Amino acid sequence: MRRLLEHERRDRIARLAALREDEGSASDDITGVQRTSVRRVIEEIDAALERLDAGEYGTCPRCGEPIPAERLEILPYARHCVRCRQRSR
Repeated sequence: MRRLLEHERRDRIARLAALREDEGSASDDITGVQRTSVRRVIEEIDAALERLDAGEYGTCPRCGEPIPAERLEILPYARHCVRCRQRSR
């Protein structure tokens, strides 16, 4: 899982660099929103790596249940199980 998270992180950092190159274009507002979104995902990935190091990765902090492997395959930095995530919305 660490490799997948690190791969996701590298991809997002590359995306952020590409967005920085686009600064000054006609779509600055959109680019700014995209940069903010990518930074937020990088923060989530970093938090997931910290949970992995702490032995807490894959466990929902709200209900204490394991996060299904299928969810982690799709969203490896998921913090909560689907049920708890839906409740927080």
